[in-house]
Amino acid sequence: MNIQLSVSSEIGTLERLLVHSPDSGLGKVVPSKAQDWLFEDIVHLDSIRRHEYDYYTKILLYFLDPEKIKGKLETIDSIEADRNFYKPESPEFFASDKVIELQWLLAEVLEYKDIHSKLVASVCAIEGCTYEIQNQLLQYSSKALAKTFVSGTSENKELLFAPIPNFIFTRDIGITIKDHVLLNKPAKKARTREALLAKYIFFHHPFFAGYRNNIIELADSNHSFLMPKEDEDRKITLEGGDIMVVSENHLLVGVSERTSSEAAVRITNTIFEKGLMEKVTIVKIPRKRDYMHIDTVFTQVKRDVWVMLGNFSRKAVKHEDENPIERILEIKKEEKIRILQFHKKCPENPVSFESLEDLLIDISKNDLNCENDVRFIYSGNNEFPYNAREQWTDSCNLLALKEGVVLAYDRNDKTSEAFKNAGFSIIHVKDLIPKLEDGSIRIENITDTVILMPSAELSRARGGFHCMSMPISRKKIDS
Repeated sequence: MNIQLSVSSEIGTLERLLVHSPDSGLGKVVPSKAQDWLFEDIVHLDSIRRHEYDYYTKILLYFLDPEKIKGKLETIDSIEADRNFYKPESPEFFASDKVIELQWLLAEVLEYKDIHSKLVASVCAIEGCTYEIQNQLLQYSSKALAKTFVSGTSENKELLFAPIPNFIFTRDIGITIKDHVLLNKPAKKARTREALLAKYIFFHHPFFAGYRNNIIELADSNHSFLMPKEDEDRKITLEGGDIMVVSENHLLVGVSERTSSEAAVRITNTIFEKGLMEKVTIVKIPRKRDYMHIDTVFTQVKRDVWVMLGNFSRKAVKHEDENPIERILEIKKEEKIRILQFHKKCPENPVSFESLEDLLIDISKNDLNCENDVRFIYSGNNEFPYNAREQWTDSCNLLALKEGVVLAYDRNDKTSEAFKNAGFSIIHVKDLIPKLEDGSIRIENITDTVILMPSAELSRARGGFHCMSMPISRKKIDS
């Protein structure tokens, strides 16, 4: 079966996306290696699976593929001890072609004998495996090998190489731009294997057979191999959290801790050459772990509603004990954001925006033809210290299931309060799922709603639901 790639907004009704359920590799992250593997803390695997991520899988299925779950909830929960419904290697796996599990796709790609051998050789080369281990992996079944490639663990529960715990952040392996896929080029060594596996999935899985000429890879420039270590920031690095398709003809590209200026230049030129967009806006944020990608500082909720971090706002953060002199000094210390918009017809004359709000208003008004006033929901209700605390736990990293209906973490209380004050309904997923199951709430009737998701462990991994999704199909919105 061929599927359709079609993403031309951040808020059109979600039809298909790529995800990856937390695997055993997450349970092997140790404190001394956590930051090398891009984690700030270690997570409790059983909790992150059963009490948090499994709700994410359920809510996605109710919205995108209800036949896989409607009427089956009692059965799914009754066998939850084994979680076979969620395991790609299990016969009881949900196997949705709308909520698409990457490990499932990888296993299917590995059914091809030549791909099986090539990927074994490639993974063993980058991981420095012995020839004996390479031969051992060649004997694995496709499902067992896919599981090993992701978790790093052999069939005998032996750790052969490092896990890739960031594989749950599927946004970063690539981004769908209309009917094209832009593959990532990771800045951190910990994500090298992710990029390799993603490349084989997109080039070889039958789902994407009709789009192989539409896959964009960014090659390093010839001289980049000769650059000294201190010039590494000039190399081409890219993660999907720094790319947003905000309208049919407008792409945002972030320059951040993970995506380089060189990559932004290459993406802009490539997008214009392929005729995919009329405008590309480059949003340069401070190279800080606090922010990581642009989708950690803002995401879109509706055509005329955005959630964002007030640090990059024209509106100063409110302090409980604010003093006029202190406020002035605090404003002067605010970190800067630089925004330049390039037009295909005259890229040599970019348009500059003074603030993030100015850019987002321009998108809503000029790209999406909003006649209403554009509204902003601020992280932590723009109150210190909640603005910074809640941005750290992904208050700005929301996934739109459809326009105005977003998934958010339940721990960000002040941000939820700001949404409520703006007229949004707030409902916890634990309360919503039974109502979807018994029919007392229907998907089509849900509007302007924040669905709160359990997050005690997930938030330790430093990524929200925008990070944990790679949309490959959204319905077009009227503009």
